[in-house]
Amino acid sequence: MNSIIFNYLLKNFLKTFLTIILIFYAFGVILNLFEEIEFFKNINVSFLTPLILTSIFIPSMIIKILPFIIFISSMWFMLSIRNNKDLLTIKVFGYSNLKIFFILALTSFVLGWVVLFVANPITSSMSKYYEKTKSSYSRDIDHLVNFNKNGLWIKENAKNNTMRIISATKPEGVNLIDVTIFHFDSDSNLIEKIISKKTNIMNNEWILNDVLVFKPIDGVLEKKEYKSYRIVSIYDYEKITNLFKNFDTLSFLDLILNYQKLENKGYNKEFLNQSLHSMLTLPFFLFLMTALSSVLTLNTLKKSDNLKFIVLGLIISVLIFYFKDLSLALGQTERIPLILAIWAPVITLSFFIFIGVLQINEK
Repeated sequence: MNSIIFNYLLKNFLKTFLTIILIFYAFGVILNLFEEIEFFKNINVSFLTPLILTSIFIPSMIIKILPFIIFISSMWFMLSIRNNKDLLTIKVFGYSNLKIFFILALTSFVLGWVVLFVANPITSSMSKYYEKTKSSYSRDIDHLVNFNKNGLWIKENAKNNTMRIISATKPEGVNLIDVTIFHFDSDSNLIEKIISKKTNIMNNEWILNDVLVFKPIDGVLEKKEYKSYRIVSIYDYEKITNLFKNFDTLSFLDLILNYQKLENKGYNKEFLNQSLHSMLTLPFFLFLMTALSSVLTLNTLKKSDNLKFIVLGLIISVLIFYFKDLSLALGQTERIPLILAIWAPVITLSFFIFIGVLQINEK
């Protein structure tokens, strides 16, 4: 009998979870599809293009709000078995509130790791394809920035309708290493070619060190050497790094297997740590959100209005996500250590849920 009850709880909980995911996915597709259609309205593409892009974009969004989805799923499942008297029957056969809580919460915890190791690498690949496809259709091609295994590549419009093509082998903190700059006029004629061993891009006024400048004079490139040279760019360190701070394109497996390679390629260490620890909190958040729904619903066997609990759950979820974002903001502004900021909501929520679990165990 115990195995039958266990299978009943597990099967119906997962069924409810998948149903809620499908509902959120459907809503996400409908809402995002309008945005994609707006993007492609002046581009000659079929309707399938925005539809496909929408369908591969939504899974990464689902993972972001997975703690909220698991909370709603847990609330819905436990309210349903409480209102149809299944909860009373399960308790008659020896299942306590604590045992039910652990079955559901540990299932959510395992789901979190399955998402990180199986689903997340797939959604990150889908996000990369989404970003690559969208950028290829982008109408604003006056300014382009690309970062790959060959280094950093920038195209920007400068003053007087001129254009710069900038390349660097790699970023190193606020500096670019082995920079080459081609400066063209409006007719694509070379104005100058600049080579710098090290360039500081902290501000819009770039400071180039150990510089060679080649300028065409009467058809011949004349070379001049400078210890220091300055140019003004629309890009600075913060703007360039923000362009590549897309958590969705980095998978959990990338971070744990290729962390050092990513850092060597120029990814900011703080960004990598934030990505890694944010992902690591996912299984714990799923466990805690399932625990929270247990605390709210298992404290009585009386039939109740589901809407009241759902509204209460929504309010609590919003408060938790607000606290999570606030804590992260404090970490990003260095008010508190970043790692502590990421884990603080988990630690705080654990404390309150521990008290709540003790109370439902007594009932």
